[in-house]
Amino acid sequence: MANSNPATLDATDYRILRELCSDGRAADVLLAERVNLSSTAVARRRKIMEENGVISGYNANINMFSLGFTGVVMVALELSSQAEHVLVEFEREVVKCPSISYCGFVSGDTDFLIMIHVNSFDDYDRIYRKELSSLPHVAKIRSSFVLREVARRATPPVVFEGGSRAGQRTLPGAS
Repeated sequence: MANSNPATLDATDYRILRELCSDGRAADVLLAERVNLSSTAVARRRKIMEENGVISGYNANINMFSLGFTGVVMVALELSSQAEHVLVEFEREVVKCPSISYCGFVSGDTDFLIMIHVNSFDDYDRIYRKELSSLPHVAKIRSSFVLREVARRATPPVVFEGGSRAGQRTLPGAS
């Protein structure tokens, strides 16, 4: 467990985070070589960032195209109301849809943006009929097929600029 002395994420912490975003399976020894630190210090810093929620987990990046999902559809949904019970009911049901990769409540003319990976137009038609149109309180569905992905990042590079845009983050026990 991290001690209670507050400290700020420093440039070394951001270098560790950058390396982990490139290779989440990197051992502390390899990370130490890449960031010019001892493996013990890297392990301690990683543990502190995990305990404080800076690192929330590790996962594999799956090439959806190689699994037959050749298309991405961005779906804008408008609800019949923004009353609390309507939002709660919709959100409770949308997380049950197995085809949805991402769903976010947004500002503006649209209430929710959804991302779906599909293997064909017929696949999207099935998802539209079985999943999207059966969601509660949906008033309008607008779909856009992605023609070409220009950028897709789990973590934008600005994060590794040492928190310059987001301000400094203070963590207990970091040093």
